[in-house]
Amino acid sequence: MGKTGPVRLTDFWERMDAVFGPAYAKSWARDYSLAPLDGRTVMEAINAGFETREIWEAVCQVVEVPSLIR
Repeated sequence: MGKTGPVRLTDFWERMDAVFGPAYAKSWARDYSLAPLDGRTVMEAINAGFETREIWEAVCQVVEVPSLIR
């Protein structure tokens, strides 16, 4: 995957809502561990200071959707 720009946190949550729906996105982010993030959940990765671009790409890899980051 090529070098991409940063993803603002608000953009990240908009993307999560688009993939999972607003009601499920936060729950999934809190409960689902992602191997590409060393077994962290999305929320744990955010709190640990991971770049949102890296988190988003991990989500896309796990749920097999295109990242669409330009």
